[in-house]
Amino acid sequence: MMGLEGIRWLRTAGALLILARMVIAQPAHAADATGSRKAGDVVMESGAGKTPEGETVPYELGTLFVPENRAAPHSRLIGVGFARIRAASPTGGPPVFILTGGPGSTLLSTLTDSDAASRRRLALWVQYSAAGDVVVVDQRGYSKRGEVLEFTTPEQPLDRPRSLAENADSLVQAAKAAVAAHPDKDLAGYTIAQCAEDVNDLRRALGYSQVTLYGASFGSQWGFAVMRLHPEIVARALLTDVEPLDYGYDMPSHVFAALQRIAWDADRDPGLAPYLPKGGVMGALRAVRDRLASGPIKVKVKDETTGKAQTVTLGLEDFQDSLLRSAETWPAFILSLYHRHYDDWAREVIHQRRSVEPAALIGPLIDTSLGVSAEREHLLRTDSGIDFLGTGAFHSYIASAPAWPTPDLGDEMRLTVPSPIPVLFLHGDWDTSTPIENLLNILPYFTNSRAILVHRGTHGDRKTLREQHPQLWAQLIEFFKTGDTRNFPVHVTLRAPEFQRPAFPAPARPAL
Repeated sequence: MMGLEGIRWLRTAGALLILARMVIAQPAHAADATGSRKAGDVVMESGAGKTPEGETVPYELGTLFVPENRAAPHSRLIGVGFARIRAASPTGGPPVFILTGGPGSTLLSTLTDSDAASRRRLALWVQYSAAGDVVVVDQRGYSKRGEVLEFTTPEQPLDRPRSLAENADSLVQAAKAAVAAHPDKDLAGYTIAQCAEDVNDLRRALGYSQVTLYGASFGSQWGFAVMRLHPEIVARALLTDVEPLDYGYDMPSHVFAALQRIAWDADRDPGLAPYLPKGGVMGALRAVRDRLASGPIKVKVKDETTGKAQTVTLGLEDFQDSLLRSAETWPAFILSLYHRHYDDWAREVIHQRRSVEPAALIGPLIDTSLGVSAEREHLLRTDSGIDFLGTGAFHSYIASAPAWPTPDLGDEMRLTVPSPIPVLFLHGDWDTSTPIENLLNILPYFTNSRAILVHRGTHGDRKTLREQHPQLWAQLIEFFKTGDTRNFPVHVTLRAPEFQRPAFPAPARPAL
């Protein structure tokens, strides 16, 4: 077994290699165009929010100025927003750095919005502050304290089914249009490696020697990048909905396995029983898949806004693209299609194809730059699950990657290396966005880790876990203080949800 010093050497050497390749050319004190700011500067203002209980919570809302592209000399500066809630009393522990998901999301509106969800989230941050300061970090290129970069893809036709080739071409055209729309920006700087450097620069600017990371989904992937490039600054990490660096594209069979686990409970739900064919929900999925594989269907529906009729052609790839939805609604969606009730699905697809709503530009910039190793791409393209889920979740991004300006980060960034950092992993086995197999595959690399597997846990749903297992949530906050991974359960179970029923009467059963 490799000794701890050997592990540290490997991690340090790998980090230096990646830094040499990607992020070290930026001068330490490059000024912005006005000369008023330099890299590493921070500006902050004070404010206060309220929890659902009416408690007033003071906070600091700030902007960190960083190079847009550290690999480019004299890069312009951009702002990255952050917020800080100070610990009520000194704890001596490292601050909790919260890394949001996406890429292309922000949590800073929590502090300025007064809706119930924002207040509940603020109350959670107050709980975390029992362990130390809480710092919420925005993503470069998606921060109102800096810039929000967006792009659009063209409308898709309604008279033919979804096509992988057309989707890939659409992303290529979107990449070219995005570059042309931002001639004053260095879009090559929007990579996960640069995001990790933003975290390190913010840590340094706020005067912390080490941090605790808390990330979910892309936030966990961001956390892996920080640990890969700067293991010395991470005291511990809590990562949920785990997305390792080489796992940005999910293995279809792993997603399919999560659907099977959901179907097990759906098949036993009394409300769905009258709709079930022989073989249950998975039997219905296979039947719909085979039906659409034999040829597309045309569905005519009335536009609920204009009252005009529209016809859309739906094919197998449309079905595969529509499978991933909430666990409570997924079985009803499958059973509706099985019984040939297509109208709701048709309206949904029409909206998707006609939508030209802007999306976060950092999504494809970051994801295509991180990409996937050649070995994993081979596994993706030959996986048995593509018979049911297809390749739409990764084909278009891989095919369009050369058109996006962010550089390929290489396998030295993507591939997992051993780590002695104490990490607590939390993952649900009903997660269809980041399947639990992601965690199981990388767990052996983290020698001081502990994994909690949540049966019926779904992607991003922590509210249910807090309500049904409050003691476990208290333990998680204690982990922020100590980093102690002992005494955690390895498995917890959530109650089966109440599944949505199809929006039509159950078909009559034939007489026996």
